[in-house]
Amino acid sequence: MTELGSLLKEARLAKDMSLDDLQKVTKIQKRYLIGIEEGDYSMMPGKFYIRAFIKQYAEAVGIEPEEIFEQYKGEIPVTLNDDIPEKLSRVQSRKDLSGRTSKVFDVLPKILIGAFIVGLIVVLYNFLGAKDQTDDGEKPGDLTDEQTVIEESEDLAKDQGTEESKEDSSGEQEKPAEEIDSTDENIEGREAEKETKQEVAVVKSSGQNTVYELKNADKFNLEVVSTGETWVNIKNGKGTSLFQGMLTTEGKKSHNADFSKETEASIVVGNSTQTEIYVNGEKIQYQVPPSQSVRQAITIRYAPKTE
Repeated sequence: MTELGSLLKEARLAKDMSLDDLQKVTKIQKRYLIGIEEGDYSMMPGKFYIRAFIKQYAEAVGIEPEEIFEQYKGEIPVTLNDDIPEKLSRVQSRKDLSGRTSKVFDVLPKILIGAFIVGLIVVLYNFLGAKDQTDDGEKPGDLTDEQTVIEESEDLAKDQGTEESKEDSSGEQEKPAEEIDSTDENIEGREAEKETKQEVAVVKSSGQNTVYELKNADKFNLEVVSTGETWVNIKNGKGTSLFQGMLTTEGKKSHNADFSKETEASIVVGNSTQTEIYVNGEKIQYQVPPSQSVRQAITIRYAPKTE
């Protein structure tokens, strides 16, 4: 048993809590709690879960987690090495993309030159063809029999179009008022929809902490969804925890909370690579990429829409 494990176990016993009681409070499996007390982290699902579980254990027994992380940082594994493969993959992808872009720019001037030459040939061909027709003895102002017939047909079509327009102006074929009203309502509906679209914007970002602001919304419905396995803690602006525990695709996958009567929501995410956050059905993008920070603290301030 490590010194950290002994400290946590003594705090648990001081609160007269059994491992079963602690499991109910933290929603952490009993075997993980035993592993924390014995200093055996080999059965943990991942390194970042070790810190998340220790933090949750400490809060449940009344110990400040940050003090534990600072005092026993030599005993608690860090998660930096887990992020290195993904960062290397992102760097390689950028190199591949820049290579493909440079090839496109190499070929583009040749395509433009080719298009210019083809266009020049077409212009010269049309100019020379028109000149040959003039040289054969046909003046531009002379009309052939075929052109005369075409022009007479065009004049007849114009006369018919004039008669139809007169009928329209007399009121016999006017568009129904219902269709005009319906069109106006559709335009007003689309304009109203644009005006009422909600906006979720980043107002502050520092390290693992990001603050968003929700504006132009009649409600504030928050949904946190797991795409694999993650630990989350959801609080309101007063610091009251509404949910704290694990979300997994094999168990409880998501948690919904209505913050319409609140001014602020706070979400601590243990594994941002497998956690999605939705506000009124709209997915929120992380300001800090999950590859740079697995654990993130998200705050969403709500300013209700006024009439």
